[in-house]
Amino acid sequence: MLKTISIISLPLIFSMLFSVSAFGAPAKDSADAGKALPKMILSHTTWQVPLEEGISLDDAIDSMKLRANSLNMKLVGHQPLSNELEAQGLKNIRRMEIFQFCDAQIANKMVRADISFAAYLPCRITVVVDENEKPWLVTLNMDMVLSMVNLTPELQTLAKKVRDNMHSIIHAGAAGDL
Repeated sequence: MLKTISIISLPLIFSMLFSVSAFGAPAKDSADAGKALPKMILSHTTWQVPLEEGISLDDAIDSMKLRANSLNMKLVGHQPLSNELEAQGLKNIRRMEIFQFCDAQIANKMVRADISFAAYLPCRITVVVDENEKPWLVTLNMDMVLSMVNLTPELQTLAKKVRDNMHSIIHAGAAGDL
């Protein structure tokens, strides 16, 4: 089950995501970064999918990689954060790994249309175990971003393709679909 955004909170979330000033213009530099913005519920900006019963994290990761490859979403990065924390001497670390996927041609078209899209590249899925030892897959709620930007019909279609691919990847991982 995906956690979704409530319609009431959409304007609040987007105003924070896009650093909109009191005049409605996007922030162009870090001078606006310190201005107070309304609070938001962070979980509303993400898709959080639990692993199905009996699916190991390793199976979920393998399934995500296979699905991504079949969708031309290349694995372009991997950060095993929990391994790094253990290497730093921390104990009782819950597993947390970030996987980065990208369709380079679509990414290129999006950034050419608006350089701000570079901040959202590549698409990330984090494998994380919560405080109750429950494994999750977490990623950006792309519907939120897509509903707030002006895109040409071609770019809207490509953006929705990436969103649908990310859904497919995260659900394949959660179900252990190999």
